[in-house]
Amino acid sequence: MQFLLIIYSDEGLQDQAVMQEITAAHMRLGAELQESGAMVGGNRLRPSDTATTIRTTGGVQSLHDGPYAETREQLGGYYLVEAPDLDAAVAWGKKIPGGPNYAIEVRPIWPLG
Repeated sequence: MQFLLIIYSDEGLQDQAVMQEITAAHMRLGAELQESGAMVGGNRLRPSDTATTIRTTGGVQSLHDGPYAETREQLGGYYLVEAPDLDAAVAWGKKIPGGPNYAIEVRPIWPLG
């Protein structure tokens, strides 16, 4: 089974030493995921102010600058992993580093077909 480990974090974190530590921890986790064979993919995302959202209301589409939701925590990146079950995916999710406040959403992939 594949799971998306979605990282929500505070984009306002400015402490460069903390950011370097978090980045190094992500590099170590990526290597661990690769070595275990669980890594399918993953990426860091650019800040939410670079997003464009397409909203559809009543069948009419409109474009908006910025993320879908205006919240303090924003979607910052993700890992796509292969895991035998939810418990194994959650175990990987618990290893994802972040700043002082962050959340990891673990969601199973629903394959097409």
